[in-house]
Amino acid sequence: MSAHSPAAPRFGRALEHDSVLHRRNPTVRLLVLLAVSSVLLVPVDIATPSLVGLALVPAAVAAGRLPMRTLVTTCAAFAPFACSLLAVNAVTREGEVVAQVAGLEVTRTGLVVGASLAVRTLVVGALAVVFTTTTDGPRLMTSLHQHARLPARVTYAILAGYRVLEGLPDAWTTIRRAQAVRDPTRRRGAPLPRDPASLGRAAFALLVGALRQGERLATTLQLRGLGSGPRTVHRPVRLGPADAVLVLVTLGVCALVVAATSRAGWLLTWSTLG
Repeated sequence: MSAHSPAAPRFGRALEHDSVLHRRNPTVRLLVLLAVSSVLLVPVDIATPSLVGLALVPAAVAAGRLPMRTLVTTCAAFAPFACSLLAVNAVTREGEVVAQVAGLEVTRTGLVVGASLAVRTLVVGALAVVFTTTTDGPRLMTSLHQHARLPARVTYAILAGYRVLEGLPDAWTTIRRAQAVRDPTRRRGAPLPRDPASLGRAAFALLVGALRQGERLATTLQLRGLGSGPRTVHRPVRLGPADAVLVLVTLGVCALVVAATSRAGWLLTWSTLG
């Protein structure tokens, strides 16, 4: 894994924004995120995911030295999906009817399950945002190759996808500004158009650009002999006691929350709900 890859400057900038989470092993943090997500798949009550979120999200934001405003802004993308989960479950699950909305019956069970899924979505989304904003692509790739024993072909593919996702916001801004420049009816200084047709064209252009970029990356990796033989690691990623502490503390918090809600009689699972 060459140190002279295009991702090297990005690696240097990541070191300047040092934090507790930045110094932890990326593979360990990814496994912790997957473990928390798996734990939240079990309960369908509102209390358990809410308490897990209140305990972990502020701690992750503080450990990652992230502005709360940035987290709220990026997590706003998860809000429509969370609201849709609440709405769909509220009117599709059987149970005691508590209201009538537009001719649809809203049940108590549907509200509980929908609210639980909505909160779970927001919590996992917030933790995922913290992970991506505190994780440098090359370190993640190196760690997956070094500690997760993934082959170079897989880790480089992950890095390529990571880079494509990182560039989507800038690409979206460029496309929207290009649309505004080509619009002969738009006055100078006027806000960018937000009608469905303009947004649809921008989304289609973004998708096409991402697919073309992915194709170019795949061709480049093949030309460089990706997977043709063993590869060395230039900057090994440490795996130390602090990473074990992170795992124990995070999973311990989840276990304590589940135990507390179970003892209080708030915990609901899919089996008890049925």
